[in-house]
Order: sequence, then C-alpha cells, then structure tokens
Amino acid sequence: MKVLIVASNNKGFYAPFIVEQVEALRRCGCEIDFFGVTGKGVWGYLRNLSALKEIIRTFHPSVIHAHYGLSGLLANLQLKVPVVTTYHGSDINDPKALGFSKKAMRLSAWNIFVSRGIMEKARQGNNCSLLPCGIDLDLLQPIEKQDARQELGLSSGKKYVLFAGAFDNAVKNAPLAQEAVALLHDENVELLELKGYTRQEVNLLFCAVDTLLLTSLNEGSPQVIKEAMACGCPIVSVDVGDVKERTDGLEGCFVSKTREPQELVGLLQKAFQFKGKTDGRARIVADGLDNCAVAKRIVEIYERVRYD
Repeated sequence: MKVLIVASNNKGFYAPFIVEQVEALRRCGCEIDFFGVTGKGVWGYLRNLSALKEIIRTFHPSVIHAHYGLSGLLANLQLKVPVVTTYHGSDINDPKALGFSKKAMRLSAWNIFVSRGIMEKARQGNNCSLLPCGIDLDLLQPIEKQDARQELGLSSGKKYVLFAGAFDNAVKNAPLAQEAVALLHDENVELLELKGYTRQEVNLLFCAVDTLLLTSLNEGSPQVIKEAMACGCPIVSVDVGDVKERTDGLEGCFVSKTREPQELVGLLQKAFQFKGKTDGRARIVADGLDNCAVAKRIVEIYERVRYD
C-alpha cells in the first residue's frame, strides 16, 4: 500500500516521532513518501496545494496520512485520496488552531487523537480512534546510570533533573521548573535542558539523570514521558495530557495535584530517593505503545479507508 505523509518541514526536518513511526510502517509493508509543508499559518499551508497535487499525481498513494490539523486541512483540499489525520495536542489545545482542526476532522476519512483529553475536547464523531504515538524500543534502551554519565561527561556525584524540553519553548513552562529546582536550596542539583542532543544522546540522558521534570502548560501525549519510561527514568510531572494515565501506579513516577512549585519540590525529593529504574518499559509494552504495535493499528485504519 502506498501512503503519502503530509507534515510540516519548516525546520528542514520532520519531527522524530513522525520519522520513527514511518519506519515502523515501512516494516509493516507500506511504501511511503513524504510531502513536506513549508509556510506559516493557514495561508502559508494553502500555498502548498499545487505541489501536493503534483506529488499525488506522480506517487499515486492509496492513503494520505497528515500530522496536525493544518496539514490535515491542506491534505483534504485535494479530493481524490482519502486522508487520515493525526492530532497531537497543540492543534486542539490552541483555540485558534482548533477551528482549522475541526474543519480537517469533518473532511478526513479518519481522525486519530493521541490522548483522551484532546479527543474529548475535539468532540469528534464516529470516524476516529484514540491512539498515542508509539516509541522506538530498539533505540531507547536502559543503561546503567554511571555508565551513561561517563558517556555524557556528567558528574557521578551530582543530582541531575532533566527538563522535558527547551527552556525557550513557552508551552513547556521552564520558569515553573526552574523555580521548583531553586526551592530545593541544593547546589548539588542541576537542571538540564533537553535541547540539541542526538537521539542516542537523549537515550543516555534518560539513563543518566535522577528524574525527568515536565511542567508544560498543555500537552497531548508527550513523547518525552514515554521515552523516559522506556529507559526506566523516574518522572515528576504536572497533571497534563495523558501523563497520569501513562504513569498511574508506577513506582518512581510522581504526578502533582497542583502547579505549585512547592509541591514539585516534594515530588523531586521523592524521585531522588527512588533507587534503580522504574518499570516504565514493561508498561509501554503492556499498553501496546511500542512503534511496531502502533504501526499495525494504523495500517488497519489505512485498510479501512484506502482508495485503489
């Protein structure tokens, strides 16, 4: 089956979770090509329509799979090939984006939501599925903490907190994380920014730090949480997206009831006291959230809507 992926390429590359999902789909037998959208806002996206129609004419896909609502809207402006659109969170949580995503939902042959929260907010009809993005369990492997620290050049005696994103990404809410760490009043604790690392180095970071800290204002189904789970990394998070559902009952994983920095301080201290690795990797497998299992479910959706 031929599948055309439609997704933003404004940064010169596709989001890693999209690329890794595509690799899993290829292993399921799909022949895949990419159409990279360039441009900002709805009018920037719509300027890609002629180029999209041209690649459809030459590639002859059975299905188009668009990622995010604006890509889904663009993909549906051609009328020949059925579209599956995946909504990742920002396209639903942002009120301005939600309107365009609603239009994409009505036009798409099928809609995939990565978390129950955004699915409920979207209030979509019957042609939809709840399906978080999977993760690459072959890429993300548990490594001994001191071995990982040595590889990264980190101190063996410090406590490291890995912030779940870039400090300059406003949605990730770095000020809350920075305030919580400052309130620990411990010079031996360092907050690390998750930015500018290779995928292999990210694996090492999850294994090297004492905990991951997520303080986002909104999320869908944050990949960083599932990736940390796959490496057995302890987690401290605000209650956002599907974090509580993913980590419920896992020792070493703590979700705050409020967004008060003092509560996060207490949870960070609990994470520091947790020794060893969490059972997060086993939970990922049990929930069917490895990339191969998710890809098989996506192929079932393709088969349901495909055009030949």
